[in-house]
Amino acid sequence: MGNILDNNRSTTFRMTVTAMFAAIIAVASWISVPLPFTPVPINLATLAVAAAGAVLGYKYGTISVLIYILLGAAGVPVFAGFTGGLGHIAGPTGGYIVGYLTSAFITGIVFRSTCKDKIKWYGAAAAAFLGTASCYILGTIWFMVLTGNGLMASLSMCVIPFIPGDIFKIAAFVVLMTALDPVMKRFAAGQ
Repeated sequence: MGNILDNNRSTTFRMTVTAMFAAIIAVASWISVPLPFTPVPINLATLAVAAAGAVLGYKYGTISVLIYILLGAAGVPVFAGFTGGLGHIAGPTGGYIVGYLTSAFITGIVFRSTCKDKIKWYGAAAAAFLGTASCYILGTIWFMVLTGNGLMASLSMCVIPFIPGDIFKIAAFVVLMTALDPVMKRFAAGQ
């Protein structure tokens, strides 16, 4: 199954949908809960990033995340807590924001390869899991380098507390993609 930007869609359509997903990622980032023991908040951005990769494909999904990051770097308050600026990207949690790029890319590739003809729950789950894991890896390495914390301290602050929520977001992603299967087929067919 293709993504909704396949089949010679117009440049205007591609740009509009890509920008729309950048906005969806921003809104999902705003829905956040700060935690007292870590600078990393709980938010819905990883779900939106996975959806961008799956719906738009790895290329345009990654571009939508890049637009989101560039807007935030320019100071537009698109990051968690209605914040923006280069300081957020250069800071200890910036690796997770940059990790959204790898997440959209990997989710898009895995989703497309496992859900070619029909969206399968296990293919969607694998795509979201691998995309989220790539974000965790990049973000945790970045956090360790900038804070000087060891692996276990970084995992206990930046990964382990978020696993239950990410399991829920992966399940929500599977339900969302399964529900969108007929719509995505119509778009892929050019209708």
